[in-house]
Amino acid sequence: MASKAGEPGTGPFEAKTDEFVVKDPEAFGLNMARMLEQIGKAAAAWVAPREKGDFVDGGPVQISEVVQTLSRVSEYWMTDPARAMEAQTNLFASYMTIWNNSIRRLAGEMPDHPVEASKGDKRFADADWNENLFFDFVKQTYLLTTRWADDLVERAEGLDPHTRQKAAFYVRQISNALAPSNFVMTNPELYRETVASNGENLVKGMRMFAEDMAAGHGNLKLRQADYTKYQVGRDMAVTPGKVVAENELCQIIQYAPQTETVFRRPLMIVPPWINKFYILDLNPEKSLIGWLVQQGVTVFVVSWVNPDERHAGKDWQSYIEEGIRFGLDTVEKATGEKEVNAVGYCVGGTLLGASLAYLKAKGDERIRSTTFLTTQIDFTHAGDLKVFVDETQLKSLEKAMDQKGYLEGSQMATAFNLLRSGDLIWPYFVNNYLRGKEPLPFDLLYWNADSTRMPKANHLFYLRNCYHENRLSRGRMEIGGIRLDLSKVTMPIYNLATKEDHIAPARSVFTGCRAFGSKVDFVLTGSGHIAGVVNPPAKNKYQFWTGPAPKDVGSYEDWLLAASQTPGSWWGHWLEWLTPQLGERVEARKPGGKTLKAIEDAPGRYVTVKS
Repeated sequence: MASKAGEPGTGPFEAKTDEFVVKDPEAFGLNMARMLEQIGKAAAAWVAPREKGDFVDGGPVQISEVVQTLSRVSEYWMTDPARAMEAQTNLFASYMTIWNNSIRRLAGEMPDHPVEASKGDKRFADADWNENLFFDFVKQTYLLTTRWADDLVERAEGLDPHTRQKAAFYVRQISNALAPSNFVMTNPELYRETVASNGENLVKGMRMFAEDMAAGHGNLKLRQADYTKYQVGRDMAVTPGKVVAENELCQIIQYAPQTETVFRRPLMIVPPWINKFYILDLNPEKSLIGWLVQQGVTVFVVSWVNPDERHAGKDWQSYIEEGIRFGLDTVEKATGEKEVNAVGYCVGGTLLGASLAYLKAKGDERIRSTTFLTTQIDFTHAGDLKVFVDETQLKSLEKAMDQKGYLEGSQMATAFNLLRSGDLIWPYFVNNYLRGKEPLPFDLLYWNADSTRMPKANHLFYLRNCYHENRLSRGRMEIGGIRLDLSKVTMPIYNLATKEDHIAPARSVFTGCRAFGSKVDFVLTGSGHIAGVVNPPAKNKYQFWTGPAPKDVGSYEDWLLAASQTPGSWWGHWLEWLTPQLGERVEARKPGGKTLKAIEDAPGRYVTVKS
């Protein structure tokens, strides 16, 4: 029952003080000492490589870069006293509104909040964020301050688009890091758990923190799943097949047929080298590769090496010649077929797109159709990954890669996690290190943590020519002395984007369709970069949209208005499109055929090498 004004101590915002009082001070004090011991071990793991003079990867974001960028925003506000006073006055006036509302609630009133958490914000799901006056005040102050900071960036004049994008990104990272849900004293759920367990949760959490700091060799290697439950080749990447060819850059896998007859024209998949190919063969229920084989498609996959110092000079021409072209040669030797359907996923698709123009210029037209999965060809709308790419950062990255000749896989993994730090970093930080709970087994997050390195020449070419200068779609990219002209690529193309993609935004994928000479079949599917692609029909999840060719409509928004929605997976729609490209049925082929001798069982040893 709501309290009346002047009757303190009752009402909906009364603090449940018994839940926030330590019951056993002695046990609590002992656990605090044990927690500090684990923090000391973590600090030692951080210091050790630095004392030894070992190279420690600094991560994708440098503090100096953050300070320099945000200084540009502060310059706009601080150089005009009236403007600065206006911004400060607005902030403090909002604080006073929160304070006055808190006083009114003590009196039993229920005034409206000046700011509300976004719908679905799991950080503030606990009832005490609203019912407890202290935590409600903290939450309101945080939400108001972060939105005020976002507004400062948005309203700052004179910023170039790249600087504004960087500033907005950095402010979002700072806001996510400083959320009251990330601290024991300002998170009611964490506070209650800490009191109930006399701090045992913090002892367990800091033990994991120390282990993860040691595992990261001086940087925190945040665990997102229980990795001990999985093994590549045993629990995932289990579709039967053979490695039928290999060189120093990749292995070529041919999968064993599961039907008596197969389509004549084989299909070759070019996965990203930033991650490992088995996302497309995660387990029998989710495997796109397994599903294709069951439909009678002869599937080959390029399995990239996890590079080291020996591969520092491998550039895009190397990856095309020793990867894609080597794969085409292998397909021809194993099946006798010269014509191939190709699939490229993410950056593997970008490389494949470049190779189409490169190979055509060399008179090699064995690829007769191409499917792109969440692939950017044009990088105008490439999203927040562009934050990490400008001339200053490229020079810094090049200098860092000189040390070993490659970029540590952890850097790219961290960059991807930062794009969605509110989902992929801080919830795990809280659950692991503050609640002291081991993460659950999750095959997708195991794959996500199984990172790969990037050779210096390859990675710098990619960042500069695609993200920084956007050369491929403009016909200005050169590989091996050949100027790549995608307008001369006229083969059938199926281009899949995902609606909630934070790595290859759908608008970016759509824009890239127009670079080709053919009318591309553009398809949009629900969910994001991974779940939208790995969506088997049996799950009956999400939906997909089909519409006119991008060249026949004005903008991405125009395409959305003209598109029609179909529930379920896009896989069946793609197979209908692909079937005319596959040819007639022939007798099933064993891996390697009569020409190539199998080297080892799929998934091969290259994919099992850890960074």
